[in-house]
Amino acid sequence: MIRNILFTVVFFLGIIFISIIFLPSLIMPPTVTLMGGKIMGYWAKYCLRIFLSVKINIIGRENIVDDEKFFIACSHQSMFETFFLQTIFNSPIFILKKELLKIPIFGLYLKKIGSISINRNKTTKENLGFFDKILKIVNNSKRPLLIFPQGTRVLSEDRPKFKKGTGRIYEALKIKCQPVALNSGYVWPKNKQLSNNKIITVSILKPISPGLDKEKFINLLQNNIYSELDKMN
Repeated sequence: MIRNILFTVVFFLGIIFISIIFLPSLIMPPTVTLMGGKIMGYWAKYCLRIFLSVKINIIGRENIVDDEKFFIACSHQSMFETFFLQTIFNSPIFILKKELLKIPIFGLYLKKIGSISINRNKTTKENLGFFDKILKIVNNSKRPLLIFPQGTRVLSEDRPKFKKGTGRIYEALKIKCQPVALNSGYVWPKNKQLSNNKIITVSILKPISPGLDKEKFINLLQNNIYSELDKMN
């Protein structure tokens, strides 16, 4: 319990401190602001190691697409991946709910780094052009798009069907998909107590090429990620 409290307090104080330090970056080029995101990713790693004795094992680095555009589809179990994946990939572009942009200071950072917002509870004119917006942003950026096909954080043992929007993004972008499976929920679960002395495995799977039917793509992606997660259990 004490280790959990120490981790939570020190980690979030560190995030606040980094955010304050990088406030001037809001009037600088986005590349400066993105450095703050990478530092937060490393901060998460070190806090997990120091306070909870949690190690991070990354496998499959050889599968990372490095010669063409791609987007990342990652399992989502905790806050960990939103921070740490920035240290593996080139500062991914996030898709997030519009409400997050209204958070003081934090929302300014999200806008500055080019995050894509969506109103998940309503069908709006903005949402109808959502996929065209994604296509335009990805085509004009060297950074990969990051999506969470499950739609939200889930418990480590849950296996919900992937959202249909995942297939529509794949169909619209016509680029490779980089699947990533990770079991962060065993350490940092949603709305539960943190665990210690464990290993978070981040498995970077072989990319899926464009050209598949969107339904076939979703089934393949879901099977690949969940099969990998089952091996980690």
